[in-house]
Amino acid sequence: MTDSSIPDQLTPRAQARARTQQRILELGREHLATYGAAALSLRAIARDLDLVSSAVYRYVASRDDLLTLLVVDAYTELADRVLAAHATAPADDSREQLRLSCHAFRDWAVAEPARYALLYGSPVPGYQAPAEQTTEPGTRVVGLLVRTFAAADEHIVFAPPEDATPVLDFDSVTSEFDVQMSDDAMHAALALWAITVGLTSLEVFGQFGAEPPVDLSVLFTVQIDGLLGRLGLPAPR
Repeated sequence: MTDSSIPDQLTPRAQARARTQQRILELGREHLATYGAAALSLRAIARDLDLVSSAVYRYVASRDDLLTLLVVDAYTELADRVLAAHATAPADDSREQLRLSCHAFRDWAVAEPARYALLYGSPVPGYQAPAEQTTEPGTRVVGLLVRTFAAADEHIVFAPPEDATPVLDFDSVTSEFDVQMSDDAMHAALALWAITVGLTSLEVFGQFGAEPPVDLSVLFTVQIDGLLGRLGLPAPR
C-alpha cells in the first residue's frame, strides 16, 4: 500500500493509521533483509518510526503478528508476480504459461532473498504461521500450476515404471483446488514444482557456491524447458 492507494474516503485519522501500518511493514521488510527473521524486533521498528515502544503495539500486537504480516505480504507479492507472468502467455498455451510462471517465481526470489527465505527457508524459532491467514496466499502459486496442468491433462505423459510407482491418493489436493485431473498430471505438477522450488532455493541459499560452475539462469531454463518438453506439452509457438 502506498499513499496513493489509501482510499480517499477514509477519515484523516484512518489515513494516518494506514500510513503508519504501511511504514511498519516497509521497515519490517528492511529489518528482515538486514537482521534476519529471528532478530525482528518491534522495539527496533518503533525506534525507526520515532515512536515509544508501547505505541507501535497499537498497530502490531506482537513480533509474531509482524512476521505474519510479512509472510502474507511476501506470498501475495510473489503470487501476483507469477500470475501476471502466467497471464501474458496465450490462453491455450499451457507450456508457455508454466514456463513463464516458473521464471517469474525464480526472478522474484533472486531479487528478494530475505523474503523468499521467510517463506521457503528454515522455520523461525518460536514462530508458527497461522494457517487461517497464510494458507490462501501461500497456495496461490501451486494452485495456479495445478489448475494449468489440469487444463492440459489430455496432453500430459508422465509414466514411470508401474512396479516402482506406489498408488497415491491425490483427492485432498484436487479437492482443495477444485480440479479433476489424472495422476499423471498431478505427478507432472509436483515434478515441476519440486524443480522450481529446489533450484531456486539452491541458488538463493548459496548452495551452488560463491562461484557457481555454470550460469544459474541458464541451468534453470534448461531444467524447466527439459521437463516441460518431456511431459508432452505442446511446444511454445
